[in-house]
Amino acid sequence: MILDLFGMLRDVLPIILVILFFQYAVLRRPLASPVKVGVGFALVIIGLYAFVVGLKLGLFPIGQRMAEQLITFDTWLWVYLFAFAIGFATTMAEPALIAVGQQAEEAAAGKIQGNAIRLLVAVGVAIGITIGVHRIISGDSIHHYIIGGYLLVIVLTALAPRYIVALAFDLGGVTTSEVTVPLVTALGIGLAGQIEGRSVLIDGFGLIAFASIFPIVTVMSYAILMERVAHWREKRP
Repeated sequence: MILDLFGMLRDVLPIILVILFFQYAVLRRPLASPVKVGVGFALVIIGLYAFVVGLKLGLFPIGQRMAEQLITFDTWLWVYLFAFAIGFATTMAEPALIAVGQQAEEAAAGKIQGNAIRLLVAVGVAIGITIGVHRIISGDSIHHYIIGGYLLVIVLTALAPRYIVALAFDLGGVTTSEVTVPLVTALGIGLAGQIEGRSVLIDGFGLIAFASIFPIVTVMSYAILMERVAHWREKRP
């Protein structure tokens, strides 16, 4: 545990050095509140340390154990339902997604609602992880799924309103953050490790890619649909 704390300090140290270098060597101004900044960095290090320890003790083991137990049922339905539910629930809890949703709502001047964005992204992640789990179960090549997913994204990018495209791609990235990644990764590894003929390295990973692609699809699809509905209402007599 102590080694994890020192490792976290080592990882955060370059960030601290960069900030201090630019503050004192480039800007040549002292920190406005050195004590607050120091306490803030200390809390970041402690928080990251607690998070890493929590992953090792709780999230990784429970994700793998649930995957191992779910495949003992006679049907794969429960595995699919768990994949969908865990994808939706973890995404709704992502701090980065909450922050981006709030910023998008403020910047869009009424065109976008933060809660709607969170729901759309959560549904996209849930669909993506479910499809990724199906790939692990079926043993299909990941190449076909990823190529097909990004071809769909390219088509939607050409059709979607301009204001939503950049946001949709950003949302595809922020979904794979500290809450979603540990459980989803553990789920993939757990499934691949328990299904005969699957490789943990080849088949156990890749779920995060699906979790990044399909939020882009759901957000842009929703924007296209809403634009069509708005045009239809304008043309009504």
